[in-house]
Amino acid sequence: MAEVTNTGQALARQPGLRGVVADWASDQRTFKTASWMKAMMWIFLLSDTFIFSCFLLSYMTVRMSTVVPWPNASEVFALHMFGQNIPLILIAIMTFVLISSSGTMAMAVNFGYRRDRKKTAILMLATALFGATFVGMQAFEWTKLIMEGVRPWGNPWGAEQFGSAFFMITGFHGTHVSIGVIFLLIIARKVWRGDFDKEAKGFFTSRRGSYEVVEVTGLYWHFVDLVWVFIFAFFYLW
Repeated sequence: MAEVTNTGQALARQPGLRGVVADWASDQRTFKTASWMKAMMWIFLLSDTFIFSCFLLSYMTVRMSTVVPWPNASEVFALHMFGQNIPLILIAIMTFVLISSSGTMAMAVNFGYRRDRKKTAILMLATALFGATFVGMQAFEWTKLIMEGVRPWGNPWGAEQFGSAFFMITGFHGTHVSIGVIFLLIIARKVWRGDFDKEAKGFFTSRRGSYEVVEVTGLYWHFVDLVWVFIFAFFYLW
């Protein structure tokens, strides 16, 4: 018995990576504070962080290495209003809309913990509306630039890589927002019908009285909003 105890202590005290692995393997409480659904969402968001990071790093590498002048974002993304070109006005509105959606999502999670299904559903629908508005404005932005000659292989203002970087980064993010809007509508409908209160059969409703899926949806939505802050800073302001 003493040999087993000494062996366990020896494993826990091993230096380097082997010691870390032994310590985590012996601790059965490592992931017991979070549900399986929440843990999987965190793992997904971590993997998605790597993908967006690769995109942004690739964009910065291309921009700093190209010998052709990079298009001026203030001119490219300007809107002609009131007889003059207003730089980045559409992007500023899009950012305001998406950041506001984080507020409504946070309140939805708060009311979800209180099991106030009507306010939770309404706030989730408001968040989905903000997200759909953002996607609509992004579609308008894409249409405007395509009509002005921007393509993945070139553009009329300078470095050819601008078009591919723009469509890749904003398109990938817009896809995430669109998926989030669909998911928000699905969960809001379930909350409004009271599926979580009566343990109705179906996806994400197996735990009676638990609104945890609202929080998990909020994690995804806040991540999408945070990614846009980096895109806004690196792509539009740089």
